[in-house]
Amino acid sequence: MLEPFSDASSALTRARAIMRDLTDWTALPWPTLEEITTAEQYAYALRTFDTARMAGDWEPGVMPFLGELRRRGVITFDEGPSKTWFTADLRISPDLADLWPLPEGVDLGLDLTPPFGSPGGREPEDTCTEEELDQMVAALGPLTLNARWDCAWRGLPESKDCAVQLCLNSVWVSQHTEPSPGEFGVWISLGPRVAWTPAGETWLHDLGIPLGEPQTGW
Repeated sequence: MLEPFSDASSALTRARAIMRDLTDWTALPWPTLEEITTAEQYAYALRTFDTARMAGDWEPGVMPFLGELRRRGVITFDEGPSKTWFTADLRISPDLADLWPLPEGVDLGLDLTPPFGSPGGREPEDTCTEEELDQMVAALGPLTLNARWDCAWRGLPESKDCAVQLCLNSVWVSQHTEPSPGEFGVWISLGPRVAWTPAGETWLHDLGIPLGEPQTGW
């Protein structure tokens, strides 16, 4: 869509309005919180949240970093570690600001940190409630979050791969999203069986919504 969105909340509101007005049904949202990749995201995480999940490879350059985390008493490794990689819970606070940038091969994420997920699990949930998504967006800041709602577009012959995609601090490119700080977008998919048919093209023409250039979908 070509509509400009000034923030994450307004993009979320628009996505819901589209689904309310144009779909026969929608599934629960499927959110995906991307890993921390910028200094701004790292600083925001340290001052906003208490815990994060860390994963990486047992590489020589990583060992001194992990040793420093152990010295500070902020890391708890999962039981039964692999010989080649590790996962751990990390207690975060502004005191860890001096450790940026993270060593190559180390990933830090908040997908199991409330409100994005449950710290008791080891994998993020597939779907969430609309209320839970509201809480995620309210806490998002500069983090990158994508959410997808499978749906059935009113007036189209089938709903396979039909969906609304919400991109927060990211954009949709060919077959996937990529981080793009400060950009918020709403994308729609008609599914490959319908998108390029006369019925799909007519449906898009009659939408009355300004659309950007089509991308290869999912």
